[in-house]
Amino acid sequence: MYRVDLWLWSLDPPEERLAGLRAHCAEDELARAARFVRAVHRDRHIAGRGRLREILGAETGRDPRDIVFVYGANGKPAMEGGPEFNLSHSGDLAALAISRDGPVGVDVERRREIEDAVARHHFSPAEYAALSGLSGADWLDGFYRCWTRKEAVIKTNGLGLSMPLDSFDVTLAPGTPARLDRIAGDDPEAWRLVHFDPAPGCFGAVAARTRGQELALTWRDTAR
Repeated sequence: MYRVDLWLWSLDPPEERLAGLRAHCAEDELARAARFVRAVHRDRHIAGRGRLREILGAETGRDPRDIVFVYGANGKPAMEGGPEFNLSHSGDLAALAISRDGPVGVDVERRREIEDAVARHHFSPAEYAALSGLSGADWLDGFYRCWTRKEAVIKTNGLGLSMPLDSFDVTLAPGTPARLDRIAGDDPEAWRLVHFDPAPGCFGAVAARTRGQELALTWRDTAR
């Protein structure tokens, strides 16, 4: 069994809570937050990074400020000695996936209107054909099921958009389990995808290359 723990939290905490999260952040994280023009974006960056450090500190027995991140070629952060983790945020919502069994990817998205051209440009031919069979609210829901699943896959291995989005297919039809149907140069059966509903009007997905093991997703702190 490939175990993944999932945390959700609000990026708009009360000011007192935000001050505590700010105290966890490293100087480079505070400097990056300061570069945002709008205060809401500064505060959300701090709420995301501070809570990330807080959770990882609790999981590893370290002081949150003592955690040192190393970054892959495409910017994915990691901790020396583990565990593996991945952070996603959309609007005021953050999600964190942690696994001691290997790499993991997570994505959350708040639903908003999307042009068809976005799907046509980013989805594989098979995915776009499946999406084109839907209409109205079903089309938009299908778009976000596909988008979050694809994002979770590319975030698993830290390749980001250097991995062509048309090099793999995920399911998106209503009522169809989250699944990787095709991936160039790999066996889709080696992967597992899990869909989750993080909040009303939001979509989420977790992905891992489990080498065929089932993925057990455990919800942890879900303070929003």
